[in-house]
Amino acid sequence: MKPESSPRPCIGVFDSGVGGLSVLRALHARLPGVPLRYLADSAHAPYGERDPAHVEARSEAITRHLLAQGARVIVVACNTATALAVHRIRALWPELPVVGVEPGIKPAVALSPHGRIGVMATPGTLASVRFAELLQRHRGNAHWHLLPCPGLAKAIEQGTLDDPALLAMVRHFAADLRDAKVDTVVLGCTHYPFVADPLRAALPEGTRFIDTAHAVADRAATLWAALGIDVTPDAMRLSTTGDPEAMARVARPWLGFAGTIDHVDV
Repeated sequence: MKPESSPRPCIGVFDSGVGGLSVLRALHARLPGVPLRYLADSAHAPYGERDPAHVEARSEAITRHLLAQGARVIVVACNTATALAVHRIRALWPELPVVGVEPGIKPAVALSPHGRIGVMATPGTLASVRFAELLQRHRGNAHWHLLPCPGLAKAIEQGTLDDPALLAMVRHFAADLRDAKVDTVVLGCTHYPFVADPLRAALPEGTRFIDTAHAVADRAATLWAALGIDVTPDAMRLSTTGDPEAMARVARPWLGFAGTIDHVDV
């Protein structure tokens, strides 16, 4: 019997759902041809409204799955999973290069014209010790308006980005930011870039938005290059623990993805 070949080395990317596709797009642009394996844990989304133990357990299980698929670098494309579980992943696999996603507090301070900064994020991210420490390190003299957005990631997860109920929710959160007179908005959840256009339309002209997807892609590219792995170009592969068609509604226009999205049980 012929032995099974080892899985092709790749970069493994995961999120609680479709939000991490915003990071995946930046990563694909930064490393075209490098094998990318993305897993959306949509059956358990959103992590931002789950308890920390659940997020830790899911992040560990998904990392194990991606390692079995050949992942040599892991990108945790989820702010909540980074805040609550990246320490667990690094403790279990100390030699594994891991890149997390955090709200862009430091760049927001540098770019805000008047130091009035809003942070949109899930309740789980804003309540985490990791976020509190991040804000304490970089808050400077800015006025911070922290805006938990319960339900927003879940609504985006459905994949119908022009849904009237979703757009009404976006306008509701935008009104809060407008009342706080922020000039800069940190998108502290990887789902939120998918509604950046209606959010921008509901806020004063010139409002600045901070999304760290490209910085994450640059860091992942550096770690991948350091491994010295020579691979033949390969297309992205997408999978989900939830509904592949719901994921496809976002992946097709956002990534131009025309392949099959696999359902997996993890």
